[in-house]
Amino acid sequence: MASTARTPMPWLLITSGSLIAMLTFGPRSAMGFFQLPMLADTGWDRSTFGLAMALQNLFWGMSQPFFGALADKYGTGRVLTVSGILYAIGLLLMAHANAPIWLHIGGGVLVGMAIGAGSFSVILSAFARHVTPEQRSMAFGIGTAAGSAGMFLFAPLSQALISNVGWSDGLVVMSVMMLIVPLLAFPLRGNASSGSQSQNQFQQSVGEALREALGHKSYLLLTTGFFVCGFQVAFITAHFPAYLGDIGIEARYAVIAMALIGFFNIIGSLASGAIGQRYSKPYFLALIYIGRSIAVTAFLLLPQTPTSVILFAAVMGLLWLSTVPPTNALVAIMFGTRHLGLLGGLVFLSHQIGSFLGVWMGGYLYDRFGSYDSVWWLGVALGLFAAVVHWPIAERPVERGLPAAA
Repeated sequence: MASTARTPMPWLLITSGSLIAMLTFGPRSAMGFFQLPMLADTGWDRSTFGLAMALQNLFWGMSQPFFGALADKYGTGRVLTVSGILYAIGLLLMAHANAPIWLHIGGGVLVGMAIGAGSFSVILSAFARHVTPEQRSMAFGIGTAAGSAGMFLFAPLSQALISNVGWSDGLVVMSVMMLIVPLLAFPLRGNASSGSQSQNQFQQSVGEALREALGHKSYLLLTTGFFVCGFQVAFITAHFPAYLGDIGIEARYAVIAMALIGFFNIIGSLASGAIGQRYSKPYFLALIYIGRSIAVTAFLLLPQTPTSVILFAAVMGLLWLSTVPPTNALVAIMFGTRHLGLLGGLVFLSHQIGSFLGVWMGGYLYDRFGSYDSVWWLGVALGLFAAVVHWPIAERPVERGLPAAA
């Protein structure tokens, strides 16, 4: 045990994976900045843009278990290379979309699949294969914080690109940046049979792993609760800049708010990794969802000013992706790392179904009622529901019979 505790972190792999997480998470978190200038030039309505972003989240979720299984079998590096190429093509198609269908295919389907291939589940499963169980939660926190850093960096970068070269050329610049991902993917080239932890893996087929997970109460509760995370964060990512414009807050505060969410997200993700190493992950997740509901309620009921926007962004940033390290760590605790890409991807599919509904309902209900209020309050109620769902989750490995283990 003492030797295991002293095992050094694989910093090259973690650094490469973290940089990829920053690049894949950055542009999709900044999509909200492109909404108003794009619609002003094209004449499309918010439902059109909202549907594209909803498709992006849906295809992200649907493709993630598939890409996770491919990474488990054929190697994470190959899947991440596909991610960078798909991302570049999708953003380029979105930049030159002259009809809604191309926006939906480029910014929706292709970018969504690219994020699925370069998602947290794919990257963190590679981390899990190379770090000890004692290091796992912290490694997950570092990877998640890197995605948060992408949000922090791409918020001002996106606004600067829109201001200086326009929204279309701005998307082209980000398209070129995604071609860096295949170069960073080389250190993550191993599959589920490689890594320092491979000797500890429980051997089972994909079908056996799926049957085991889908019959496990705590896994199903975790999957159900993560739906709420997707609904909440995707709605804010896609619609918060437009919402601030609707209530009369200057556009620069939207940039500040999204950058602050990204900055405090870094702190929250690292803290989440550390807290998850020491305390109950299910209880911690329940408290995160309660905190989100309180933060949104306070923001809606108190006077909405630039100061309240900044405070709300800081608080939400701390809670933003702090769900990811304990959620992925719980999947690894329950089932091990052999099929972590697949099983973590299925949990994230639930997240992305929530994301689809959050983004789509934001645009649809705004066009129908002229306000985002109903979606905000639905998110509050769902946060309380998620807290209830996470509370009874058992933080322990699934019980397996000795004959199956042998």
